[in-house]
Amino acid sequence: MLDAAVAGFARHGYRSASMDDIAEAAGVSKPLVYQYLHSKEDLFTACIAREAAALSAAVHEGTREQAASADQQLWNGLCAFFAHTAAHPDGWAVLSQQARTEGEPFARAVSEMRAELVALVTRLIGRAARDAGCDEDLVDREVSGLAHALAGAAESLADWANSRTEDRPSAKETAATLMHFCWTGLESLMKGGRWTPSGR
Repeated sequence: MLDAAVAGFARHGYRSASMDDIAEAAGVSKPLVYQYLHSKEDLFTACIAREAAALSAAVHEGTREQAASADQQLWNGLCAFFAHTAAHPDGWAVLSQQARTEGEPFARAVSEMRAELVALVTRLIGRAARDAGCDEDLVDREVSGLAHALAGAAESLADWANSRTEDRPSAKETAATLMHFCWTGLESLMKGGRWTPSGR
C-alpha cells in the first residue's frame, strides 16, 4: 500500500494524487486504505516517515565504520546516500520535492531528517578538522556551515542524477563529484588556506 502511495505521490503530487488510483495500484479497496490510514494526509505522512527513516538508516549504515578516517566515512556515507536515492527515486521525490512544498506537518518531518544527517556530517568534518590540528575557533565557527552546504549540495546532486535519462552517473561517480568539490577545499582550509577575492 505504501509502495503504491509513494509512487502515486511522486508522480502526481500530494494534492493531485488520487486515493482511488493508489488503492487500485496497491490491489486493495479504497475502504481498506481508509481503514488503516484514515485520510490522505495520514497516508502521505506515513510515506514520508518511511522514506525518511530508510534514507537515514542507509546513510548511518554507510558511516558506521568507526575505525575509518573522517573523509572515508564521509565518502561511504555519500555513496550510501546516492545509492539509496537512485534506487528509490519515488521516495526521494516525495522527500525532496513533495513534502517540502506542502507545508506543515510534512516539511517538518523532512527537516528533522535533514537535521539528523547534517549533525552526522558536522561531526565528521569537525573530527577531520581537529585531527588536522585546526584552530578550535575555526572548527566551532565554520564546520556547521560547511556541513549544511555539503548537505544542500548532496540533495541538489541527487535531484540532478535522478533527472538524467541518459548517461546517468553511478552513486560512486556522484559521490566522487561532491568529494572533489568539497573535500579539496576542506583540506586546504584545514591547512590554513583561506579564499580571498581576487585583486585584494
